[in-house]
Amino acid sequence: MDKVKLKEVGIDIDSALQRFMGNEALMEKFLLRFEEDKAYADLVEAVAAQDAEKAVIASHTLKGVSGNLSMTELYALTAEQVRLLREDKTKEAFDMMPQIQAVYEKLVEVIRGE
Repeated sequence: MDKVKLKEVGIDIDSALQRFMGNEALMEKFLLRFEEDKAYADLVEAVAAQDAEKAVIASHTLKGVSGNLSMTELYALTAEQVRLLREDKTKEAFDMMPQIQAVYEKLVEVIRGE
């Protein structure tokens, strides 16, 4: 994996490697599994259905996954979205989806090596 590109898309490589005890192969394994996690798909589905309850669960899960992988930009966006959803600011939270989608897709693209 291209570490420069990973950094460019908002992955704090040093922090991620710390989480994986310096094991680069393990970090890469989990990065490659990122797209398989269903939290993002669940979030998209919940927002499409205007289901704030399911959206907060999915966004919170995505926040956790992105935090564990040191995906700083996605983590910050989902943390803000979760906060808004918990404050019943559903429209503002749902309006964040284009930003979240763009960051998510950029991450997936770089992880795939595209």
